[in-house]
Amino acid sequence: MASLWHVSFIVLVLLGGSDGNPVAPHQNQLDVNHKKPLQTFRPYNIAHRGSNGEIPEETAAAYSRAIEEGADFIETDILASKDGHLICFHDVTLDATTDIADRAEFAGRRRTYEVERANVTGWFVVDFTLSELKSLRVKQRYIFRDQQYNWKYKIITFDEFIMIALYADRVVGIYPEMKNPIFINEHVKWSGGNKFEDKFVETLMKYGYKGEYMSEDWLKQPLFIQCYAPTSLIYISNMTKSPKLLLIDDTTVRTQDANQSYYDITSDDYLKFIRKYVNGIGPWKDTVVPPENNYLGPPTDLVARAHALNLQVHPYTFRNENSFLHFNFHQDPYAEYEYWLSKIGVNGLFTDFTGSLHKYQDWTAPHQMKAKNAEALLYQISYMLKDDGY
Repeated sequence: MASLWHVSFIVLVLLGGSDGNPVAPHQNQLDVNHKKPLQTFRPYNIAHRGSNGEIPEETAAAYSRAIEEGADFIETDILASKDGHLICFHDVTLDATTDIADRAEFAGRRRTYEVERANVTGWFVVDFTLSELKSLRVKQRYIFRDQQYNWKYKIITFDEFIMIALYADRVVGIYPEMKNPIFINEHVKWSGGNKFEDKFVETLMKYGYKGEYMSEDWLKQPLFIQCYAPTSLIYISNMTKSPKLLLIDDTTVRTQDANQSYYDITSDDYLKFIRKYVNGIGPWKDTVVPPENNYLGPPTDLVARAHALNLQVHPYTFRNENSFLHFNFHQDPYAEYEYWLSKIGVNGLFTDFTGSLHKYQDWTAPHQMKAKNAEALLYQISYMLKDDGY
């Protein structure tokens, strides 16, 4: 763990300044021309909330650990504080992973709000300023995971998250989610009529994230933008060309922004429509291969249909513990990776255990294939055909 603490210390020093405005990086410190490039010859290893199987989620330490373990992308969920700062946090409430319940000064802040058509009670992120959120400490979400890091780390901002990726010793991509945009826009207001989505893209552009998938700009600072709300992805499509993925829940669930189910979202007609705005989909893995009595059922044709439209598929979430593994895999997470990467043929995986996926891929696909830029070439051909009206 020595290198983890070294990276975390460097990040802490570099961020300096105020909580919301880290020190701007010097160009020579971010020179990607002297960094090992992002691998693009095998499916992406996406560190879901950092290496949160080991360290509390969405913390600087979890992201530093994921980079150390070989993540291609570090993934985060973006919410907004009461005073409009963007932070990295998964839930709209603070209850499950912070010490908020033990903070007497915040006892009167519990509220009940409607979130995605259901009443939810708790301490909501949107009712706290960034300074107040920074005073909290976080813990491991699951009791069966390592508890030794509980209460050691703070909530970080979107800016701080980006800096962790930019200051890595190799090119590391970021994979931020616009989390609950409908709810955030109802409760947080910005000057000039700006919306959550505007602030999200503004932050990315401030740090130089731009360019279509596999473009020179993208390869220097790789980025995927993800969201469950298709209207938010469509809204930002005129603001940035960076690749976007539509997240897909259980097919019975309704989207948060429209009167549609994810069954509707996965229809051929809708996929043909949304491909104008996104580069792929991020489905819940049980939507792709529905289980029965914890055994895998027959795979759906969702991956094949998405690939036929040149859409990437990055399913979620892969976890090592037996409680998350279907019986078919006999308590072996490597067997699960083998199934999804070799049989189903997806383009990336969201995992809580970055190190496990990295080791598996190094064992099974250690070297770049001869067709080094085959995927990039296919995308260039697809863009040429699109430009010609096909």
